[in-house]
Amino acid sequence: MKRLATLTLTGVAALALSAAVQAEPDGEAIYNQACMACHMTGAAGAPIKGNEGHWAERLEKGMDELYANSINGIGAMPPKGGHANLSDEEVKAAVDFMLEPVL
Repeated sequence: MKRLATLTLTGVAALALSAAVQAEPDGEAIYNQACMACHMTGAAGAPIKGNEGHWAERLEKGMDELYANSINGIGAMPPKGGHANLSDEEVKAAVDFMLEPVL
C-alpha cells in the first residue's frame, strides 16, 4: 500500500511539474516560428524587434492594447500574425520577447 501511495504521489508531482513547464510559452521560439518574417524586416509596416522608435507609439497605448492588437490583428497583420493555432498566451509571450530589448 505504501508503494502504491508513493507511486501515486510521484505521478501527481510529475504531472504538476509538466503543467508548470507548459504554463509558460517560449516567446522566442514562437517569435522565430511565427513572427520573425515580418518583425525582423519591417514587412508591411511591422515594428522591428528591438527598434525603440517603432515600438514607442504602440507602447504609449499600453500593453493591454498591444496584446489585443496582436491577438485580434491590426492593419496588415492578421489575427495572431496569421497563426490561428497559437493561444492568446503564446501570442503574448512572443510580444514580450519582441519588446525585451526596448523595455
